[in-house]
Amino acid sequence: MSYDAKFRVWRGDIEGGELHDYTVEVNEGEVVLDIIHRLQATQTPDLAVRWNCKAGKCGSCSAEVNGRPRLLCMTRMSTFTEADVITVTPMRSFPVMRDLVTDVSFNYAKAREVQSFTPPPELKPGEYRMQQVDVERSQEFRKCIECFLCQNTCHVVRDHEENKEAFSGPRFLMRIAELEMHPLDVADRRDVAQEEHGLGLCNITKCCTEVCPEHIKITDNALIPMKERVADRKYDPIVWLGNKLFRR
Repeated sequence: MSYDAKFRVWRGDIEGGELHDYTVEVNEGEVVLDIIHRLQATQTPDLAVRWNCKAGKCGSCSAEVNGRPRLLCMTRMSTFTEADVITVTPMRSFPVMRDLVTDVSFNYAKAREVQSFTPPPELKPGEYRMQQVDVERSQEFRKCIECFLCQNTCHVVRDHEENKEAFSGPRFLMRIAELEMHPLDVADRRDVAQEEHGLGLCNITKCCTEVCPEHIKITDNALIPMKERVADRKYDPIVWLGNKLFRR
């Protein structure tokens, strides 16, 4: 069964733009990305949208649907009623390139700032040995598809552009936590997380967890444990005293 849906799609570039109204056919079983493709095919051939796999695994088609950060290919039209007006806009935290396509290079710059996996120097590739329980501890974080929805919804960067220089965002703080939890990683990442990547700016509202399409518990399993490790280093009186004595 098909019906005509009302869509409002943001059109423009970094100089500015506005929402345009469209009426477009919707068929049973379709997702929002299907409708955007139909708009391109029938009404707006110059509409820009980034996508690749259409299976919720590449993270390319991130946008905002009715104000909520989502993957267009995983947002089913059955979520809405036939009377709903569906608004599709680009991710708000990043500069618009054109229409629904944003410049997410901020995230790649932050990724390059994270020190890579650092195994013990005496171990050669092929000699790594780990317990399964240690593998499972951070395996959840490897499901990240880098859609950057968590980065987009995090109010530390969404509402405060000036924080971007000092704050890496939940995706890369999660990466740091993953490496810190790795039993073969010998780098101490606690001070770096706090001082260089802005862990202290996160106030654990869990908005990043709520929008993650892979259902990674970013806040509970990565950010809070990392904060606890930093707090142990900086504020535990016994650790503080030990550091003072050790330095002497």
